[in-house]
Amino acid sequence: MGVAVITGAGSGMGRATAELYLSRDWTVIAVDVAPNPGIESNNLHWVIADVRNRQVLEVALGPIVAKTGGQIDAVANIAGVFPPTTLETFTEENFRFIFDVNVLGVLNVTAVCVPFMQSGSAVVNFASVDGFTVSRGQLLYGASKSAVIMITKSLALELAPKGIRVNGIAPGWVATPGNAATGRMEEAAKSIPIGRVAQPAEIAEWVWILSDPTKAGFVDGETIVLSGADVMR
Repeated sequence: MGVAVITGAGSGMGRATAELYLSRDWTVIAVDVAPNPGIESNNLHWVIADVRNRQVLEVALGPIVAKTGGQIDAVANIAGVFPPTTLETFTEENFRFIFDVNVLGVLNVTAVCVPFMQSGSAVVNFASVDGFTVSRGQLLYGASKSAVIMITKSLALELAPKGIRVNGIAPGWVATPGNAATGRMEEAAKSIPIGRVAQPAEIAEWVWILSDPTKAGFVDGETIVLSGADVMR
């Protein structure tokens, strides 16, 4: 069994990923800005922290990692925000918010975790199909997720000599509370070739696959699109 650090664990794909790892007897260090929503496990360590603050992450994660054996085997950078923006509506404030959570957060968490990682461990970053194809009203979100895709490639090159693999996932429409709140999910499902949106649990399975060196040991620097054939590259 191993130790996984999972951000954005309070809901949606982050929660599904935390629950999957816990179900497979891993220790999970869950990072979110909100309290534990009710996930119960003796192997769960809940950390209330903002991924935008590297110093807070260092102080919060260090002692827990020490208690759980001193190493981290998998990191899933799932925390993200997606408020809509256009050229007319964007502000410096929402630019900083989106990029600081979606991009700086990935870098902060990875930088804090890598000293505890060893050969065979893995990082999985969450991008989006919007990082590959443009969506109306997602000016800054799409740009931030394109940045995550490139950061994933760069980190893969940088960390490969240490035996640490870095890959990404680019989901399309997923049945998360955030997507449900848009009121567009049912209509979006009609445009997806396989006829439905994804469930958080099936996205979580891909985190598991990419973090497992016996399943994806030669996959490095890639961002896997999970869109039901809605977006292909």
